[in-house]
Amino acid sequence: MLEEALTEVYTKFKVHFYQEMFKKLHSRETSLTIVELFCVEIIYVLRNPTVKEFAEFIGISSPNAAYKIACLIDKGYIEKVQSEKDRREFHLHVTDKYLEYLNLSEGYVKTVAERAEERFTEERIETLNDILNDMSDFLMKEVDIPKYRRSEEE
Repeated sequence: MLEEALTEVYTKFKVHFYQEMFKKLHSRETSLTIVELFCVEIIYVLRNPTVKEFAEFIGISSPNAAYKIACLIDKGYIEKVQSEKDRREFHLHVTDKYLEYLNLSEGYVKTVAERAEERFTEERIETLNDILNDMSDFLMKEVDIPKYRRSEEE
């Protein structure tokens, strides 16, 4: 029962994102392949990784990662920014062009969260928030990423 509910919610978030992506595809506002989209999402979630950190996280060679990154730079979705601490090191940053993509999915998450706050009591929202935080922190250990927005807002 829980597995089905989680799958249904996860699937609805994905499908809504795909619906929005197809709207963009029809208007020719997008130019990312699926693999490129996955790569730039990972770069965003890793919060400005180096090429090496990105390659290690997704389990590919540095030259393969460098090729994927070069394509994303050419298309304007990421940029390399020189580290101020170590001038030999460059970090990958997403651009505003990518953030427009991100708004397709995050906008819907915000809508669903607002609907939940309207529908549920404050106590149930707090419980839901605690459960989701525990799922992220303790039940999804295989996905070792920096804290999402929670850490920035707390």
